[in-house]
Formats: sequence, structure tokens, C-alpha cells
Amino acid sequence: MNLPELGAFLRSRRDRVRPADVGLPTGSRRRVTGLRRDEVAELAHVSTDYYIEIERGTAQPSSAVLDAFAEVLRMSDDERAHAFTLAGRRQPRRSSRAALHPAMRDLLGRFGDDIPAYVTTDLQIVLAQNDAAAELHGPVPESSELTDSYVYRWFLDPAVRAQFDESYHEVEAEALIADLRIGVARRGPGDPDARALIEVLTAHSSWFARLWAQQDVAIRRSETKRLRHPERGLIDYDCYALLSEDGQERLIWYVPAKISMAGAADDRRVG
Repeated sequence: MNLPELGAFLRSRRDRVRPADVGLPTGSRRRVTGLRRDEVAELAHVSTDYYIEIERGTAQPSSAVLDAFAEVLRMSDDERAHAFTLAGRRQPRRSSRAALHPAMRDLLGRFGDDIPAYVTTDLQIVLAQNDAAAELHGPVPESSELTDSYVYRWFLDPAVRAQFDESYHEVEAEALIADLRIGVARRGPGDPDARALIEVLTAHSSWFARLWAQQDVAIRRSETKRLRHPERGLIDYDCYALLSEDGQERLIWYVPAKISMAGAADDRRVG
């Protein structure tokens, strides 16, 4: 938290917004090209004295007030995130089925037909996948219900677990929960989607409840999985994940282990 820096940042944004941008009249008597403090306060539905305190760095605005400032001052997503960071406030989350980030969509489209790849939220709801992933895991669920979360389906749907070699089930379960706990903590205790997912899994899966109580945490970045391909049988995959900057989305792709090992050998020969 850095409240003086927040005040300076708000002043800089205020100076860049023209009155006409927010529906205010422009006249020859204005002494500033941007918005006045009282205008920002009025548009954000706070008192002028309170806004002045915030710009002076002597008051910490709430998340709701910061959202109002971001709207009034026409902040970009990055500027809004920066304001929340300076204020020491947690940003409100997007919905469980977030809009797929354009960069993630672009990267997903660059994988070949032999590399299963997909994008999920931090609650493991699939947002998009390529044909290879659909062939391996089935179609993307059409709804945005939390029951479509891969974590939910892993613990409560035996057909999902059947995609994996049985010897890998406990490893997958432990990794899922350790990764999920980080996402849930990042969302905060007030997030309804995270809370609902944990509550329903704890109530309906003693396996989940046991592992969740262990308090393990670990982001899934790379690992090896043995999956049952519907046509080719058991295949060992080296799996990798690339997380978005805010941690809300991740691109996951599988490389058959033999191909991955051959690539590593080629790299060693080149080196």
C-alpha cells in the first residue's frame, strides 16, 4: 500500500480527462483542462473533502470507491489494477467463466493438431480448447456452472478419472487441490464462486475434504501425466502451463513424452 503514490496517480488521471468526456459543460472560465476535485467527487458519489484526503494520501478508499474513480477517470484495466495495488485493496474478480484473453486465444491457435491444448480459469473451468484436447478430454461444457469445473468433475465424476491411469489418481488429486488453494486465496474469502465450489466438494467428497485439510499449495507449471487416449490407449505426456499475469487464466498443453525427450536430446546435441 502506498497512499501518497495513489494520490499522485489519481491527480495525473484527473488531469487527463476532459469535462466533455464525462458529460460536463466546457466553458471559457475553466482554469484547468482536466477535471476539478469537486467534479470527480460528485461523479464518484463521495464528498469533496473525502476525495481531497485521498489525493493527499491521508485516506484509504474502499474497493467500491476505487471502482467509481476508475469509471470516472476512464482508467484502463492496467491503470485500474495499479490503483487497487497502491490502495492496498483486492480487485473484485471476474465471473467464473471469464472472457478469454485475446493473447491466450492467439497462443492456443498456434498449437498443432497433435498437441492437446486448452485454456482454463483459476477454478479450472475450460474456456476454450483445440481439436486435439477435445479428442482427448471431450467437448467444452456449454454452461458456466461450477459443476463444469474440472476439479468438481474429477472428484465427483468417475468417468473423468477414468481418462487417467489409476496409479496417477492420487497424484492428480493432490496437485489439483494444491493449485486450487492458491487460486481460492487469491480471490479472497468473499468470492462466492470459490466458496461455493469448496463447500459443495467438501460436502460430497470425503477424498476432497481430506486433501483440502492438508493445506498444501503448489502452482502446476510442469509435470508428467499418463492419460488414456480414446483411440491410442495410454500415453505419457509432459504437461506445461502458462499463467496470465493476474493468475485468472492459464494455457495448458500436453506434449507426448517421447517427442519432448527427443527435443531435449536435439537441444543437447546442438549445444
